[in-house]
Amino acid sequence: MKAKFILLVLFFFLGLLMVWSIGCSADYHAGKVQKGLQGDKMTVGTVQREIKVGMSSAEVAEALGSPNIVTTDEQRREVWVYDKIATDVAASKGYWTLLLLGQEAGSASKSQRTLTIIIKFDEDKKVRDFAYHTSRF
Repeated sequence: MKAKFILLVLFFFLGLLMVWSIGCSADYHAGKVQKGLQGDKMTVGTVQREIKVGMSSAEVAEALGSPNIVTTDEQRREVWVYDKIATDVAASKGYWTLLLLGQEAGSASKSQRTLTIIIKFDEDKKVRDFAYHTSRF
C-alpha cells in the first residue's frame, strides 16, 4: 500500500513538472518570437521620429531600410514606397486538458496591420515630402 502511494505521488509530481515545463517553453518561445519581430517592426512613430524634410536618400535608407517600390513622378523625381504588412497571432492552450485528455484545447485570434509610407525626393535626392497610412483589421 505504501509503495502504491509513493508511486502515485511520484506520478503526480512528474505530471506537474511536465505541465510546468511545457508552459515555460511555450512562453519562452513566444517571447523570443515577439523580441525578434520588434527588431524588424516599422511603425508610424519611427517615421514621425526619423524622417524629416531635407534628409538625403542615404539617411532615409539608413533609418527605414530599402523601400519596396522605387518610382518617379511626372518630373522624374524619385518616389520611394514602403509597404509593410504584419500578422499578429495570439494563442492560448489549455495545458490541463492536454495532460488529462491527451489533446490540445485552446483559442487563437489573428489580426493584421498595414503601413504604407510614401517618400518624395527633390532633384537633389533630398526629402521634399512624405506621407503614411496605417490600418488594422
